[in-house]
Amino acid sequence: VKMIILRIEHKVENYEMWKKTFDSDPINRKQSGVRRHRIFQLTDDSRYVIIDLEFDTINDAEAALIALHKLWKNVEGTIMFNPQTQIISLVENIEY
Repeated sequence: VKMIILRIEHKVENYEMWKKTFDSDPINRKQSGVRRHRIFQLTDDSRYVIIDLEFDTINDAEAALIALHKLWKNVEGTIMFNPQTQIISLVENIEY
């Protein structure tokens, strides 16, 4: 099964405040087709987050990205800054 990931990276003003907003789920992740999410922080900068949203289809990922762009117009520059995104496809996953 091919997995599509919407990867989002950005700075946050305050991680706890940002996480509270993320947890409020303003784009309704489950209904948007998100199967799983992961949140990462840089080891040397906890204010920089990377979020992977996993989808079954590229169409769902693209629709979620459109919803995020609408949301970001309201919050960019306050709780988060300069979002960068990529839609990527997982082609191999091997555990050791």
